[in-house]
Amino acid sequence: MSATDPIVEFVQDVVDAMGLDLTAAVEEETDGIRINLSGDDGSVLTRRQGEALQALQQIVGAAFRADRNDERRLVVDCNGYRRDKDAELHQMAIFLAGKAKDTGLAQEMGPLNPYERRIVHMAVAEIPSVGTESIGDSFEKTVIISVTK
Repeated sequence: MSATDPIVEFVQDVVDAMGLDLTAAVEEETDGIRINLSGDDGSVLTRRQGEALQALQQIVGAAFRADRNDERRLVVDCNGYRRDKDAELHQMAIFLAGKAKDTGLAQEMGPLNPYERRIVHMAVAEIPSVGTESIGDSFEKTVIISVTK
């Protein structure tokens, strides 16, 4: 029995209880664990900018936070929705970093949740002479991308 089996089982039980035709499977990644949901009812979780998927992510994270003794990320995805959004966010961060570098003007992205901010910070960290800073005092913050000295 894998350490991720209870998580996959929990996610499957939740979507079954919702009456959704989705199947949960685990994918090990270098920086974490991705629970992939696939099936015809995926649009229920991904409509409205993925609000239901985000809510499921929060529930799963809260349910298993104490049980997990590693720092790896736990991500719940549905039909590749989050993976596509992550790639889009990564590309936008690189584009805005280039724009900041070219113009010398700071660029803003947001509001972003902690998961999204991490993607932006990591993408920009790959680019020399550009840095990021999160500003705001709420759960969702704005990321400022600017040229570093």
